[in-house]
Amino acid sequence: MNNTLYESKLSGLERINQGKVRDIYSVDDDHLLIVTSDRLSAFDVVLPNPIPGKGAVLTKLSNFWFERTAGIVPNHLSDLGLADVVTDETERAELGDRAVVVKRLKPLPVEAVVRGYLIGSGWKDYQETGSVCGIELPPNLEMAAQLPEPIFTPATKADVGEHDENIDFGRMCDMIGTELAERVRDLSVQIYLNGAEYARERGIIIADTKFEFGLDEAGELYLIDEVLTPDSSRFWPADQYATGISPPSFDKQFVRDHLETLNWNKTAPGPELPQEIIIRTAEKYQQALDQLTA
Repeated sequence: MNNTLYESKLSGLERINQGKVRDIYSVDDDHLLIVTSDRLSAFDVVLPNPIPGKGAVLTKLSNFWFERTAGIVPNHLSDLGLADVVTDETERAELGDRAVVVKRLKPLPVEAVVRGYLIGSGWKDYQETGSVCGIELPPNLEMAAQLPEPIFTPATKADVGEHDENIDFGRMCDMIGTELAERVRDLSVQIYLNGAEYARERGIIIADTKFEFGLDEAGELYLIDEVLTPDSSRFWPADQYATGISPPSFDKQFVRDHLETLNWNKTAPGPELPQEIIIRTAEKYQQALDQLTA
């Protein structure tokens, strides 16, 4: 339980951004170092307890998916290794498998969300309006029902402590241009379908997910950040899937379900997690990695 990294501190590089989970350092004009910490956020609040091994799991799983999707869209991975940019052996050992050197790209200001099942905020939206983010769905669907086909529901990216805002596709087109928005939408659905089929064969349902994309100076589109991880997606064990309930999960929904039982207003600071929840969550993350990459 001591193998945790809540916040990275590197002597030789400038940290230029700290997100909910990732610390980002400037390497040079063309590269960044991304350190995926063991921090965990829920309801857009960073919780005070790290999850042991979580950062390494997310990095390994993202790299696995980046390799699998390279034929669909280029990604941010570079040819540089950690030893090329972090020269201090002690700091490098502390980072372990949590860090990766990537191309420096300009992130798009939207998150590309794909939903294959009716759950979470989509389920709440559907109950109120019969649609999700303005996309009308068939009537009388149950919670956790598989949708007739995946739907693309973009969101704006929020600052730490703020909530992402669901937007319709028209607003996304206004923000980044129709041609680019359509390409992001089509690629996102393709990557989701590819990953969901692969995961289902290995006993995991990917209910929904979000991707991020960036542009290089020539305007070429890249897949960035993380891909189909327990942080960016909702993973359900296929053998326990049922409609009408919120299925048990491999991801941080396990923590969300615990937090929903507390008298907490879902604003910072977040509550302390019991040791049992921390241990079981770490096990869930590791299980997802093992099932998908074994």
